Amino acid sequence: MRKAPTILHLDMDAFYASVEQAAKPSLRGKAVVVGGLGPRGVVATASYEARVFGVHSAMPMAQARRLAPNAAYLVPRFSVYRSVSEQVMALLRELSPLVEPLSLDEAFVDLEARGAAWDAESARLTGTRLRADIKAVTGLTGSVGLAASKMLAKIASEQAKPDGLVLIEPGTERALLGPMPVRTLPGVGPATGDHLRRAGITTVEELAEAGEDELVRLLGRAHGQALYAMALARDDRPVVAEREAKSVSVEDTYDVDIHDRLRVGLEVQRLADRCVRRLREAGLSGRTIVLKVRRYDFSTLTRSETLRGPTDDPAVVREAAARLLESVDTTGGVRLLGVGVSGLADYTQEDLFAQAAGERASEPQVEEAAPAVVEEEPQPEERHWRPGQDVRHAAYGAGWVQGSGLGRVTVRFETPQSAPGRVRTFRVDDGELEPAEALPLVRGPGHPPPCPGRSDGPRHRAPPGPAEAAHHAGAGHATSDQGGPGTRQASSVPASLPKSWSGRVDGAMSRP
Repeated sequence: MRKAPTILHLDMDAFYASVEQAAKPSLRGKAVVVGGLGPRGVVATASYEARVFGVHSAMPMAQARRLAPNAAYLVPRFSVYRSVSEQVMALLRELSPLVEPLSLDEAFVDLEARGAAWDAESARLTGTRLRADIKAVTGLTGSVGLAASKMLAKIASEQAKPDGLVLIEPGTERALLGPMPVRTLPGVGPATGDHLRRAGITTVEELAEAGEDELVRLLGRAHGQALYAMALARDDRPVVAEREAKSVSVEDTYDVDIHDRLRVGLEVQRLADRCVRRLREAGLSGRTIVLKVRRYDFSTLTRSETLRGPTDDPAVVREAAARLLESVDTTGGVRLLGVGVSGLADYTQEDLFAQAAGERASEPQVEEAAPAVVEEEPQPEERHWRPGQDVRHAAYGAGWVQGSGLGRVTVRFETPQSAPGRVRTFRVDDGELEPAEALPLVRGPGHPPPCPGRSDGPRHRAPPGPAEAAHHAGAGHATSDQGGPGTRQASSVPASLPKSWSGRVDGAMSRP
Protein backbone atom coordinates (compact mmCIF):
# COMPACT_ATOMS: atom_id res chain seq x y z
CA MET A 1 0.00 0.00 0.00
CA ARG A 2 1.36 3.39 -0.99
CA LYS A 3 1.98 5.88 1.77
CA ALA A 4 0.05 9.15 1.75
CA PRO A 5 2.02 12.38 1.16
CA THR A 6 1.66 13.55 4.76
CA ILE A 7 5.25 14.53 5.49
CA LEU A 8 5.53 18.32 5.20
CA HIS A 9 8.77 20.26 4.75
CA LEU A 10 8.64 24.02 5.32
CA ASP A 11 11.45 26.27 4.15
CA MET A 12 11.06 30.00 4.68
CA ASP A 13 12.04 32.04 1.61
CA ALA A 14 15.41 33.85 1.90
CA PHE A 15 14.60 34.07 5.61
CA TYR A 16 17.08 36.61 7.04
CA ALA A 17 16.82 38.87 3.99
CA SER A 18 13.01 38.58 3.94
CA VAL A 19 12.82 39.61 7.60
CA GLU A 20 14.92 42.67 6.80
CA GLN A 21 12.72 43.55 3.82
CA ALA A 22 9.58 43.17 5.93
CA ALA A 23 11.07 45.38 8.66
CA LYS A 24 12.38 48.04 6.26
CA PRO A 25 9.84 49.18 3.63
CA SER A 26 12.50 50.93 1.52
CA LEU A 27 14.19 47.55 0.91
CA ARG A 28 11.16 45.69 -0.37
CA GLY A 29 11.76 44.50 -3.90
CA LYS A 30 15.45 45.48 -3.63
CA ALA A 31 18.66 43.45 -3.48
CA VAL A 32 19.50 42.72 0.18
CA VAL A 33 22.51 40.78 1.45
CA VAL A 34 22.84 39.75 5.11
CA GLY A 35 26.11 38.55 6.61
CA GLY A 36 29.46 39.54 8.02
CA LEU A 37 30.53 42.88 6.56
CA GLY A 38 34.26 42.68 7.31
CA PRO A 39 36.98 41.54 4.90
CA ARG A 40 36.52 37.95 6.03
CA GLY A 41 32.72 38.06 6.15
CA VAL A 42 30.52 35.63 4.29
CA VAL A 43 26.96 35.88 3.00
CA ALA A 44 24.37 34.37 5.36
CA THR A 45 21.36 35.00 3.11
CA ALA A 46 20.69 36.94 -0.07
CA SER A 47 17.27 38.10 -1.21
CA TYR A 48 15.95 36.74 -4.49
CA GLU A 49 16.61 40.14 -6.03
CA ALA A 50 20.29 39.80 -5.08
CA ARG A 51 20.45 36.22 -6.37
CA VAL A 52 19.74 37.55 -9.85
CA PHE A 53 23.31 38.90 -9.78
CA GLY A 54 24.79 35.58 -8.68
CA VAL A 55 25.00 36.29 -4.95
CA HIS A 56 24.33 33.25 -2.76
CA SER A 57 24.81 32.07 0.82
CA ALA A 58 28.31 31.08 1.99
CA MET A 59 29.87 33.33 -0.68
CA PRO A 60 32.68 35.63 0.51
CA MET A 61 31.19 39.06 1.13
CA ALA A 62 33.89 40.73 -0.96
CA GLN A 63 32.78 38.69 -3.98
CA ALA A 64 29.13 39.54 -3.31
CA ARG A 65 29.97 43.26 -3.31
CA ARG A 66 31.64 42.91 -6.70
CA LEU A 67 28.61 41.12 -8.15
CA ALA A 68 25.98 43.43 -6.62
CA PRO A 69 27.65 46.72 -5.65
CA ASN A 70 24.34 48.55 -5.22
CA ALA A 71 22.73 46.04 -2.89
CA ALA A 72 21.93 46.81 0.75
CA TYR A 73 24.49 45.04 2.95
CA LEU A 74 23.28 44.46 6.52
CA VAL A 75 24.59 42.71 9.62
CA PRO A 76 22.43 39.83 10.94
CA ARG A 77 19.95 40.51 13.74
CA PHE A 78 19.72 36.99 15.17
CA SER A 79 17.49 37.90 18.10
CA VAL A 80 14.87 39.13 15.61
CA TYR A 81 15.23 36.04 13.42
CA ARG A 82 14.86 33.76 16.45
CA SER A 83 11.72 35.60 17.52
CA VAL A 84 10.11 35.22 14.08
CA SER A 85 11.23 31.58 13.94
CA GLU A 86 9.47 30.89 17.24
CA GLN A 87 6.24 32.24 15.74
CA VAL A 88 6.58 29.95 12.72
CA MET A 89 7.48 26.87 14.80
CA ALA A 90 4.46 27.51 17.05
CA LEU A 91 2.21 27.31 13.99
CA LEU A 92 3.81 24.01 13.01
CA ARG A 93 3.27 22.57 16.49
CA GLU A 94 -0.42 23.39 16.23
CA LEU A 95 -0.53 20.91 13.35
CA SER A 96 1.41 18.05 14.91
CA PRO A 97 3.42 17.02 17.98
CA LEU A 98 6.07 15.68 15.59
CA VAL A 99 7.97 18.76 14.40
CA GLU A 100 11.66 18.38 13.56
CA PRO A 101 13.35 21.78 13.19
CA LEU A 102 16.48 21.75 11.05
CA SER A 103 17.31 25.43 11.52
CA LEU A 104 15.56 28.71 12.33
CA ASP A 105 13.76 28.68 8.98
CA GLU A 106 13.30 25.01 8.11
CA ALA A 107 11.44 22.03 9.61
CA PHE A 108 9.76 18.69 8.90
CA VAL A 109 6.24 17.95 10.17
CA ASP A 110 4.42 14.60 10.33
CA LEU A 111 0.84 15.62 9.56
CA GLU A 112 -0.60 12.19 10.38
CA ALA A 113 0.49 12.32 14.02
CA ARG A 114 -2.49 14.46 15.06
CA GLY A 115 -4.76 13.80 12.10
CA ALA A 116 -4.02 17.11 10.34
CA ALA A 117 -3.85 15.17 7.04
CA TRP A 118 -4.46 11.60 5.90
CA ASP A 119 -4.39 11.76 2.09
CA ALA A 120 -3.16 13.99 -0.76
CA GLU A 121 -6.12 16.37 -0.70
CA SER A 122 -6.14 16.96 3.06
CA ALA A 123 -2.35 17.40 3.00
CA ARG A 124 -2.60 20.04 0.25
CA LEU A 125 -5.31 21.92 2.14
CA THR A 126 -3.24 21.85 5.34
CA GLY A 127 -0.14 23.10 3.51
CA THR A 128 -2.11 25.91 1.86
CA ARG A 129 -3.61 26.97 5.19
CA LEU A 130 -0.19 26.88 6.86
CA ARG A 131 1.31 29.22 4.27
CA ALA A 132 -1.58 31.65 4.75
CA ASP A 133 -1.19 31.52 8.55
CA ILE A 134 2.55 32.21 8.31
CA LYS A 135 1.89 35.21 6.08
CA ALA A 136 -0.75 36.55 8.45
CA VAL A 137 1.35 36.11 11.61
CA THR A 138 4.80 37.12 10.32
CA GLY A 139 4.23 38.91 7.02
CA LEU A 140 6.69 36.47 5.40
CA THR A 141 6.40 33.73 2.79
CA GLY A 142 7.44 30.11 3.04
CA SER A 143 7.61 27.24 0.57
CA VAL A 144 6.00 23.91 1.37
CA GLY A 145 6.80 20.43 0.07
CA LEU A 146 4.50 17.46 0.71
CA ALA A 147 5.42 13.84 0.07
CA ALA A 148 5.47 10.36 1.59
CA SER A 149 9.02 10.75 2.94
CA LYS A 150 11.35 13.39 4.34
CA MET A 151 13.71 13.22 1.36
CA LEU A 152 10.93 13.77 -1.17
CA ALA A 153 9.24 16.48 0.91
CA LYS A 154 12.48 18.47 1.00
CA ILE A 155 12.94 18.06 -2.76
CA ALA A 156 9.35 19.23 -3.25
CA SER A 157 9.87 22.38 -1.17
CA GLU A 158 12.94 23.24 -3.27
CA GLN A 159 10.79 22.97 -6.39
CA ALA A 160 8.13 25.15 -4.75
CA LYS A 161 10.49 28.08 -4.12
CA PRO A 162 9.79 30.88 -3.78
CA ASP A 163 6.38 31.18 -2.09
CA GLY A 164 4.80 28.02 -3.42
CA LEU A 165 3.57 24.53 -2.62
CA VAL A 166 4.45 21.27 -4.38
CA LEU A 167 2.91 17.89 -3.54
CA ILE A 168 4.47 14.70 -4.92
CA GLU A 169 1.67 12.27 -5.68
CA PRO A 170 2.19 8.65 -4.60
CA GLY A 171 3.41 6.54 -7.50
CA THR A 172 5.17 9.40 -9.30
CA GLU A 173 8.32 9.48 -7.18
CA ARG A 174 10.63 7.44 -9.44
CA ALA A 175 9.65 9.36 -12.56
CA LEU A 176 10.23 12.65 -10.77
CA LEU A 177 13.62 11.71 -9.34
CA GLY A 178 15.05 10.02 -12.44
CA PRO A 179 16.29 13.03 -14.45
CA MET A 180 17.48 14.96 -11.40
CA PRO A 181 21.25 15.32 -10.77
CA VAL A 182 22.73 13.03 -8.13
CA ARG A 183 23.54 16.08 -5.98
CA THR A 184 19.77 16.36 -5.35
CA LEU A 185 19.93 13.42 -2.94
CA PRO A 186 20.89 14.07 0.69
CA GLY A 187 24.38 12.87 1.47
CA VAL A 188 25.77 13.57 -2.01
CA GLY A 189 28.19 16.44 -1.61
CA PRO A 190 30.82 17.78 -4.05
CA ALA A 191 33.32 14.98 -3.36
CA THR A 192 30.79 12.15 -3.75
CA GLY A 193 29.28 13.87 -6.79
CA ASP A 194 32.68 14.10 -8.49
CA HIS A 195 33.43 10.47 -7.65
CA LEU A 196 30.14 9.34 -9.22
CA ARG A 197 30.65 11.58 -12.26
CA ARG A 198 34.03 9.97 -12.94
CA ALA A 199 32.20 6.64 -12.90
CA GLY A 200 29.73 7.96 -15.48
CA ILE A 201 26.85 8.50 -13.05
CA THR A 202 25.31 12.00 -13.14
CA THR A 203 21.55 11.49 -12.65
CA VAL A 204 19.42 9.68 -10.07
CA GLU A 205 18.17 7.34 -12.79
CA GLU A 206 21.75 6.34 -13.64
CA LEU A 207 22.37 5.83 -9.93
CA ALA A 208 19.47 3.36 -9.75
CA GLU A 209 20.60 1.60 -12.94
CA ALA A 210 24.12 1.14 -11.57
CA GLY A 211 22.74 -1.21 -8.93
CA GLU A 212 23.45 -1.62 -5.24
CA ASP A 213 26.57 -3.77 -5.67
CA GLU A 214 28.29 -1.22 -7.91
CA LEU A 215 27.46 1.65 -5.57
CA VAL A 216 28.80 -0.30 -2.59
CA ARG A 217 32.00 -0.93 -4.53
CA LEU A 218 32.33 2.78 -5.38
CA LEU A 219 31.26 4.33 -2.08
CA GLY A 220 31.43 1.69 0.62
CA ARG A 221 28.64 -0.42 2.11
CA ALA A 222 26.78 2.10 4.26
CA HIS A 223 26.87 5.01 1.81
CA GLY A 224 26.30 2.85 -1.26
CA GLN A 225 23.27 1.05 0.19
CA ALA A 226 21.74 4.32 1.44
CA LEU A 227 22.12 6.07 -1.92
CA TYR A 228 20.69 3.13 -3.82
CA ALA A 229 17.61 3.12 -1.58
CA MET A 230 17.13 6.88 -2.06
CA ALA A 231 17.52 6.51 -5.84
CA LEU A 232 14.56 4.13 -5.67
CA ALA A 233 12.64 6.77 -3.66
CA ARG A 234 12.91 4.73 -0.47
CA ASP A 235 13.30 6.78 2.70
CA ASP A 236 11.90 5.45 5.96
CA ARG A 237 13.41 8.05 8.28
CA PRO A 238 10.77 9.21 10.77
CA VAL A 239 10.11 12.81 11.75
CA VAL A 240 11.75 13.18 15.16
CA ALA A 241 10.37 15.75 17.58
CA GLU A 242 12.69 18.60 18.54
CA ARG A 243 15.59 17.46 20.66
CA GLU A 244 16.93 19.50 23.53
CA ALA A 245 20.01 21.55 22.78
CA LYS A 246 23.27 19.79 23.66
CA SER A 247 25.26 23.00 24.05
CA VAL A 248 25.07 26.77 23.92
CA SER A 249 27.95 28.70 22.39
CA VAL A 250 28.97 32.00 20.83
CA GLU A 251 31.94 32.89 18.68
CA ASP A 252 33.38 35.84 16.78
CA THR A 253 35.64 36.00 13.73
CA TYR A 254 37.91 39.05 13.65
CA ASP A 255 38.67 41.09 10.54
CA VAL A 256 42.28 41.51 11.69
CA ASP A 257 44.15 38.87 13.71
CA ILE A 258 44.41 39.74 17.41
CA HIS A 259 47.99 39.57 18.70
CA ASP A 260 47.70 41.39 22.03
CA ARG A 261 47.25 38.84 24.81
CA LEU A 262 45.31 41.27 26.99
CA ARG A 263 42.86 41.96 24.15
CA VAL A 264 42.40 38.21 23.60
CA GLY A 265 41.59 37.81 27.30
CA LEU A 266 39.05 40.62 27.24
CA GLU A 267 37.38 39.14 24.15
CA VAL A 268 37.07 35.76 25.90
CA GLN A 269 35.46 37.46 28.91
CA ARG A 270 33.00 39.26 26.64
CA LEU A 271 32.12 36.03 24.83
CA ALA A 272 31.63 34.25 28.16
CA ASP A 273 29.10 36.90 29.20
CA ARG A 274 27.23 36.58 25.89
CA CYS A 275 27.15 32.81 26.26
CA VAL A 276 25.68 33.07 29.76
CA ARG A 277 23.01 35.48 28.51
CA ARG A 278 21.93 32.86 25.96
CA LEU A 279 21.92 30.19 28.65
CA ARG A 280 19.67 32.26 30.88
CA GLU A 281 17.35 33.19 28.01
CA ALA A 282 16.86 29.46 27.41
CA GLY A 283 16.44 28.74 31.13
CA LEU A 284 19.45 26.42 31.10
CA SER A 285 22.73 25.90 32.91
CA GLY A 286 25.73 23.71 32.14
CA ARG A 287 28.66 21.86 33.66
CA THR A 288 31.30 21.93 30.91
CA ILE A 289 32.92 25.17 29.74
CA VAL A 290 34.50 25.02 26.27
CA LEU A 291 36.98 27.47 24.72
CA LYS A 292 37.56 27.53 20.96
CA VAL A 293 40.56 29.32 19.41
CA ARG A 294 41.35 29.51 15.70
CA ARG A 295 44.87 30.79 15.19
CA TYR A 296 46.51 32.77 12.40
CA ASP A 297 47.40 29.58 10.50
CA PHE A 298 43.77 28.32 10.59
CA SER A 299 44.60 25.65 13.17
CA THR A 300 41.70 25.30 15.60
CA LEU A 301 42.15 24.36 19.25
CA THR A 302 39.47 23.50 21.79
CA ARG A 303 39.91 23.29 25.54
CA SER A 304 37.27 22.29 28.10
CA GLU A 305 36.78 22.15 31.85
CA THR A 306 33.99 20.30 33.66
CA LEU A 307 32.65 21.81 36.88
CA ARG A 308 31.22 19.90 39.84
CA GLY A 309 27.72 21.01 38.99
CA PRO A 310 25.77 23.04 36.38
CA THR A 311 25.91 26.82 36.54
CA ASP A 312 24.68 29.93 34.78
CA ASP A 313 26.85 32.25 36.88
CA PRO A 314 28.75 34.61 34.52
CA ALA A 315 31.65 34.94 36.98
CA VAL A 316 32.13 31.17 37.10
CA VAL A 317 32.04 30.85 33.30
CA ARG A 318 34.43 33.79 32.86
CA GLU A 319 36.91 32.34 35.33
CA ALA A 320 36.80 28.89 33.71
CA ALA A 321 37.25 30.37 30.22
CA ALA A 322 40.23 32.43 31.45
CA ARG A 323 41.85 29.33 32.92
CA LEU A 324 41.38 27.49 29.63
CA LEU A 325 42.95 30.38 27.71
CA GLU A 326 46.11 30.10 29.81
CA SER A 327 46.87 26.76 28.14
CA VAL A 328 46.64 28.14 24.58
CA ASP A 329 49.53 29.80 22.73
CA THR A 330 48.19 32.87 20.90
CA THR A 331 51.57 34.38 20.01
CA GLY A 332 51.07 34.28 16.24
CA GLY A 333 47.64 35.89 16.36
CA VAL A 334 44.02 34.80 16.73
CA ARG A 335 41.37 35.03 14.01
CA LEU A 336 38.42 33.41 15.86
CA LEU A 337 37.40 32.96 19.49
CA GLY A 338 34.45 31.09 20.93
CA VAL A 339 33.06 30.18 24.34
CA GLY A 340 30.48 27.45 24.89
CA VAL A 341 28.73 25.56 27.67
CA SER A 342 27.66 21.92 27.38
CA GLY A 343 26.33 19.28 29.75
CA LEU A 344 23.14 21.31 29.93
CA ALA A 345 20.49 21.10 32.64
CA ASP A 346 17.38 23.07 33.51
CA TYR A 347 18.63 23.90 37.01
CA THR A 348 21.69 25.44 38.64
CA GLN A 349 23.71 24.16 41.54
CA GLU A 350 23.95 27.51 43.26
CA ASP A 351 24.37 25.91 46.69
CA LEU A 352 27.66 24.44 45.48
CA PHE A 353 29.17 27.87 44.90
CA ALA A 354 27.51 29.35 47.96
CA GLN A 355 29.06 26.55 49.98
CA ALA A 356 32.47 27.26 48.47
CA ALA A 357 32.06 30.93 49.32
CA GLY A 358 31.06 30.01 52.86
CA GLU A 359 34.13 27.83 53.27
CA ARG A 360 36.33 30.71 52.16
CA ALA A 361 34.57 33.07 54.58
CA SER A 362 35.23 30.73 57.51
CA GLU A 363 38.97 30.64 56.85
CA PRO A 364 41.33 32.99 58.76
CA GLN A 365 41.32 36.42 57.18
CA VAL A 366 44.51 37.62 55.54
CA GLU A 367 45.37 41.26 54.99
CA GLU A 368 45.20 41.48 51.23
CA ALA A 369 43.23 43.34 48.68
CA ALA A 370 40.05 41.73 47.47
CA PRO A 371 40.08 40.61 43.83
CA ALA A 372 39.06 43.48 41.62
CA VAL A 373 35.78 43.05 39.77
CA VAL A 374 36.23 43.91 36.13
CA GLU A 375 33.39 46.14 35.06
CA GLU A 376 32.92 47.65 31.65
CA GLU A 377 32.76 51.41 32.09
CA PRO A 378 31.41 53.74 29.45
CA GLN A 379 34.08 54.34 26.86
CA PRO A 380 34.76 57.87 25.74
CA GLU A 381 35.45 56.91 22.12
CA GLU A 382 32.76 57.26 19.49
CA ARG A 383 29.87 54.83 19.36
CA HIS A 384 29.74 52.31 16.53
CA TRP A 385 26.55 51.94 14.52
CA ARG A 386 26.04 48.80 12.40
CA PRO A 387 24.16 48.76 9.08
CA GLY A 388 20.65 47.44 9.70
CA GLN A 389 20.70 48.18 13.44
CA ASP A 390 17.42 49.36 15.00
CA VAL A 391 17.53 52.85 16.48
CA ARG A 392 15.21 55.53 17.82
CA HIS A 393 15.63 59.30 17.67
CA ALA A 394 13.95 61.57 20.18
CA ALA A 395 12.56 63.81 17.43
CA TYR A 396 12.14 61.50 14.43
CA GLY A 397 11.10 58.21 16.02
CA ALA A 398 12.04 54.69 14.95
CA GLY A 399 14.45 53.87 12.15
CA TRP A 400 17.51 51.83 11.21
CA VAL A 401 21.14 52.53 10.47
CA GLN A 402 21.88 52.75 6.78
CA GLY A 403 25.60 53.50 7.09
CA SER A 404 28.22 55.18 9.23
CA GLY A 405 31.72 56.59 9.00
CA LEU A 406 33.82 59.72 9.45
CA GLY A 407 32.02 60.51 12.68
CA ARG A 408 28.58 60.46 11.07
CA VAL A 409 25.71 57.97 11.01
CA THR A 410 22.96 57.84 8.39
CA VAL A 411 19.52 56.67 9.53
CA ARG A 412 16.42 55.89 7.51
CA PHE A 413 13.28 56.61 9.54
CA GLU A 414 10.60 54.05 8.77
CA THR A 415 8.77 51.17 10.45
CA PRO A 416 7.41 47.85 9.18
CA GLN A 417 3.95 49.41 8.79
CA SER A 418 5.00 52.77 7.31
CA ALA A 419 5.77 53.91 3.80
CA PRO A 420 9.47 54.11 2.80
CA GLY A 421 10.98 56.78 5.01
CA ARG A 422 13.34 59.73 4.85
CA VAL A 423 17.09 59.52 5.43
CA ARG A 424 18.86 61.83 7.87
CA THR A 425 22.48 62.12 9.00
CA PHE A 426 23.70 62.73 12.56
CA ARG A 427 26.91 62.80 14.51
CA VAL A 428 27.71 59.36 15.91
CA ASP A 429 27.56 60.77 19.44
CA ASP A 430 24.19 62.51 18.97
CA GLY A 431 22.56 62.26 22.40
CA GLU A 432 19.05 61.96 20.93
CA LEU A 433 19.91 58.83 18.91
CA GLU A 434 19.85 55.51 20.77
CA PRO A 435 19.82 51.78 19.96
CA ALA A 436 16.30 50.35 20.08
CA GLU A 437 14.42 47.07 20.16
CA ALA A 438 13.08 45.76 16.86
CA LEU A 439 9.44 46.54 16.10
CA PRO A 440 7.05 43.66 15.28
CA LEU A 441 6.76 42.87 11.57
CA VAL A 442 2.97 42.57 11.84
CA ARG A 443 0.93 44.56 14.33
CA GLY A 444 -1.65 42.71 16.35
CA PRO A 445 -5.29 43.83 16.61
CA GLY A 446 -5.81 47.06 18.47
CA HIS A 447 -2.44 48.53 17.45
CA PRO A 448 -2.88 51.23 14.80
CA PRO A 449 -0.02 51.79 12.36
CA PRO A 450 2.40 54.59 13.21
CA CYS A 451 1.58 58.02 11.89
CA PRO A 452 3.31 61.40 11.92
CA GLY A 453 3.59 62.81 15.41
CA ARG A 454 3.32 59.45 17.21
CA SER A 455 6.14 58.30 19.46
CA ASP A 456 6.29 54.90 17.77
CA GLY A 457 6.95 56.14 14.27
CA PRO A 458 8.74 58.85 12.28
CA ARG A 459 7.49 62.31 13.16
CA HIS A 460 8.60 64.00 9.96
CA ARG A 461 7.75 62.36 6.68
CA ALA A 462 6.91 63.81 3.30
CA PRO A 463 3.59 62.79 1.71
CA PRO A 464 3.95 59.46 -0.12
CA GLY A 465 4.11 59.38 -3.88
CA PRO A 466 1.76 57.21 -5.98
CA ALA A 467 4.00 54.14 -5.74
CA GLU A 468 4.31 54.51 -1.98
CA ALA A 469 0.59 55.01 -1.57
CA ALA A 470 -0.09 51.81 -3.48
CA HIS A 471 2.43 49.97 -1.35
CA HIS A 472 1.12 51.42 1.90
CA ALA A 473 -2.24 49.79 1.28
CA GLY A 474 -0.53 46.46 1.88
CA ALA A 475 1.97 47.58 4.51
CA GLY A 476 3.02 45.00 7.03
CA HIS A 477 3.62 42.16 4.58
CA ALA A 478 6.86 41.32 2.84
CA THR A 479 6.91 41.34 -0.93
CA SER A 480 5.89 37.98 -2.37
CA ASP A 481 8.37 36.33 -4.73
CA GLN A 482 5.74 34.55 -6.81
CA GLY A 483 7.56 35.01 -10.08
CA GLY A 484 10.87 33.50 -8.94
CA PRO A 485 14.32 34.97 -9.00
CA GLY A 486 14.36 35.55 -12.74
CA THR A 487 11.43 37.97 -12.79
CA ARG A 488 13.05 40.96 -11.11
CA GLN A 489 16.02 41.89 -13.21
CA ALA A 490 15.50 45.57 -12.48
CA SER A 491 15.03 45.15 -8.74
CA SER A 492 18.47 46.09 -7.43
CA VAL A 493 18.92 49.21 -5.34
CA PRO A 494 18.41 52.23 -7.61
CA ALA A 495 21.40 54.27 -8.74
CA SER A 496 20.14 57.15 -6.60
CA LEU A 497 21.13 55.20 -3.49
CA PRO A 498 24.70 54.96 -2.20
CA LYS A 499 27.10 52.52 -3.85
CA SER A 500 27.40 50.64 -0.59
CA TRP A 501 25.02 50.91 2.37
CA SER A 502 27.45 49.53 4.90
CA GLY A 503 30.38 51.83 5.29
CA ARG A 504 29.74 55.37 4.19
CA VAL A 505 27.66 58.42 4.90
CA ASP A 506 25.72 59.89 1.99
CA GLY A 507 23.65 62.50 3.78
CA ALA A 508 19.98 63.08 3.07
CA MET A 509 18.77 61.54 -0.16
CA SER A 510 15.52 61.14 -2.00
CA ARG A 511 13.37 58.11 -1.35
CA PRO A 512 13.30 55.37 -4.00
